[in-house]
Amino acid sequence: MGSISILERLIAFPTVSRDSNLDLIGYVAELLKASGIASQLIHSADGHKANLFATIGPADKPGIMLSGHTDVVPVDGQNWTLPPFAMTERDGKLYGRGAADMKGFVASALAACLNTSKMALRTPLHLALSYDEEVGCLGVRDLIEMLSAAPQRPLLCIVGEPTNMQVATGHKGKLAARALCKGREGHSALAPLALNAIHLGCDFVRALRDEQDRLARDGARDGDYDIPYTTVHVGKINAGIALNIVPNLCVVDFEIRNVAADDANAILDRLRDAAARIAADAASIAPEAAIDIEITNIYPGLDTPAASEAVAFVKSLTGANDTMKVAFGTEGGLFSRDLGTPAVVCGPGSMAQGHKPDEFVSVEQLRRCDEMLERLLSRLADGWP
Repeated sequence: MGSISILERLIAFPTVSRDSNLDLIGYVAELLKASGIASQLIHSADGHKANLFATIGPADKPGIMLSGHTDVVPVDGQNWTLPPFAMTERDGKLYGRGAADMKGFVASALAACLNTSKMALRTPLHLALSYDEEVGCLGVRDLIEMLSAAPQRPLLCIVGEPTNMQVATGHKGKLAARALCKGREGHSALAPLALNAIHLGCDFVRALRDEQDRLARDGARDGDYDIPYTTVHVGKINAGIALNIVPNLCVVDFEIRNVAADDANAILDRLRDAAARIAADAASIAPEAAIDIEITNIYPGLDTPAASEAVAFVKSLTGANDTMKVAFGTEGGLFSRDLGTPAVVCGPGSMAQGHKPDEFVSVEQLRRCDEMLERLLSRLADGWP
């Protein structure tokens, strides 16, 4: 079964992160089972979702792991001209939600797994499929916990996020946080006697922008990124009930995406200090004024040395002469930090197509991924390393 046929099946499963991925995981498990490949499911605490892990080849040796996520972002509010959950092939492109991010790679990886039925691998191939990557690399953490207790840990991980089949050695880390800006409610006609939490939130957003200016001006630099410095971003603000009520709460959701040389927690500490100063200034109006900050999610960056054996090996599979870094996060940083498994990001398609209507991966990109994995299987059959 080829990668395009498998991709068609995968796109048909509407595995938006808010929903279950069990139908897709069940399909994958049965597909592998039909070729004599056993797989292990690691379910979420509520049983609503699952990771899948499979090993092909000798069980007493570490191997190469292909890692991908099964969830996709929503299509709500997007102007699709083609059905998002039914693959459409047109002009050398394969359209559908997740085609680029990242069911194209998952399809190619599954096709490679099926091809091993004709081979004898001396070094094993591992397949790791996770859930809830799009909302912060959540599901893969249970899979990593399982692997950390296993007798063997993978030698190398190839994360198949879309890089146009270029070899990426790094990405920034991410810290997501929520600021609860607490004021005092009151009638809007007497607003100066109350403390508007939205005003507190705006003052805190100003502090976030000041920190961003500092990072852009004086922060660490990594020229391999399009944005070479750490970024601070506000993504969501919730506050207010009615125009004639001074709100007592404003919630600001923000994130820090840090280059390897910057410590996201140190940046957050500076923001906490700024928040405390803002709240202290407001205490003259309302002693209960406060800005409490809680971390909602965090994952590490990836910074695999470009001169490492792991990078050289993946470059030998793709024919690449150089490397790059990507703006988006992956589970690769978690594999590297928590398992000591070096990770490289390389997969078909472009993230420029991800999260957009009429998302697609080209047939040519999928072919190149298939060829890379065919070379990988050949090397594993020869017993690399």
